[in-house]
Amino acid sequence: MQVQVSERGSETRALPPFARVPVLAIAGVLGVLLVAFAERYGWFGDELYFLAAGQRLDWGYADQGPLAPLLALVMESVFPGSLTALRLPSVLMVLATVAVTALIARELGGARRAQALAALVTAGSPFLVGNGHLLTTNSPDVLMWALACWLLVRWVRTRRDAVLPWLGVVTAIAVQSKFLIAGFWVVLAVAVLVAGPRELLRRPMLWLGAGIALLTTLPSLLWQARHGWPQLGMTGQIAAEGELMHGGLLGFVPMMLFLAGLISGLVVLLYGTWRLLRSAELRPYAFLGWTFLGVAALFLVAGGRPYYVAGMFPVLWAAGAVELSRNRVAGWWRWSASLPVALVSTLAMSFFALPLEPVASRAGTDSVDFISTHSVGWTELADQVAAEYRRLPPEQRARTAVLTNGYWTASALAWFGPARGLPAPQSGSRGYWYFGAPPESADAVLFVGRPQPVLAESFRTVTQLRVLETNLKANKAVDGAPLLLATGRTQSWAELWPRFRKLG
Repeated sequence: MQVQVSERGSETRALPPFARVPVLAIAGVLGVLLVAFAERYGWFGDELYFLAAGQRLDWGYADQGPLAPLLALVMESVFPGSLTALRLPSVLMVLATVAVTALIARELGGARRAQALAALVTAGSPFLVGNGHLLTTNSPDVLMWALACWLLVRWVRTRRDAVLPWLGVVTAIAVQSKFLIAGFWVVLAVAVLVAGPRELLRRPMLWLGAGIALLTTLPSLLWQARHGWPQLGMTGQIAAEGELMHGGLLGFVPMMLFLAGLISGLVVLLYGTWRLLRSAELRPYAFLGWTFLGVAALFLVAGGRPYYVAGMFPVLWAAGAVELSRNRVAGWWRWSASLPVALVSTLAMSFFALPLEPVASRAGTDSVDFISTHSVGWTELADQVAAEYRRLPPEQRARTAVLTNGYWTASALAWFGPARGLPAPQSGSRGYWYFGAPPESADAVLFVGRPQPVLAESFRTVTQLRVLETNLKANKAVDGAPLLLATGRTQSWAELWPRFRKLG
């Protein structure tokens, strides 16, 4: 049997293949649940946006990298109209995150029990389970951060420089989803300089990996430069949205901890952070504990969202599982992190994060379930806009574009509208503005949503045709929004379009 030598010089035997069975079983059960409920309740607003962006594939976008639009394009091309297929990449990435967390625990010296506990609490994170239900930019981001932490732990244990270029590869993939991993590397470099191992920063293979990441990111950076660096403008927009979504600074830490999962997930996360900073056994990896604290502080001060830190959760869960399995701890710590309690906690969090209730349960605009409520009502939006569009006289209809206040509503009309006879929509919102203005032949618009002030300045007449309403009255992007007809365009679209641009 293979023998591995730890940093402390003690020998630990590699686990036989059957030791991986609990981890595979945990991932398998989670995968079955995610696939079983993949069709509920419908397309989320961001998923519709990814589909629209995938039809205009580019090296960059105002608010994301090209990875999610590329995945949407591929899955829609291979499995047209399948919501389950669209969400399958996220399912696989979440399952991979579960496995990588167990691998980190193994690298830290954890045996079968520690690996199973690490996998269980990962599978019980409401954030990861929720993201496994959607095609999202978060799933690849968290997976790549987890892989980066695993590679770093492996290098510290083995000092094999051959793993370091792979850090560049995972960073390059992460950047194609979000630029957040840049913050991880800045904080990690400071943590390494303070806590060690400083020799990591002197390894040529690490800088080879940095070169790989920079080279593959260059097209995205050039796109941003050509378009005025819209990603920088998104920082203030996200901070403003954060005040509404989680209460800003005061809500950041509680929400971040909740995303780790209640009971076992939270206990193992906190214990893992503490032990990374204090344990003699884990002292070579202390820089990862400081990196977590630094990244959390960075995003807190910058007005980021609590889930931006979630990529650090796997290494903390792994450290906590390993330390809990080999140390004598207080009874309540051991009880809350025992495998039976962790299993119950994981199942509870999985059912909490998945859309198990009937769609009718989402009725009412006061629902706090942001994901589910914005996964319903899109077809009704398209029906109502199409009905008003058909009521226009044929000669006016030919000169009328569809313009929306929000990029989600534009994306929904782009997806559901063609079958209802609607033209391709436009929007000045966020990344959709870059998809182009209405045609110059359009001297009128059907405007969907609460009007921007520029609408009245750009058209001589603005008339409200109706107020949009869905049966469930749950989708706040649709319900209660006016549908307007604006006629008598005052200037060319080339002159007007820059004024419609907004990041909200």
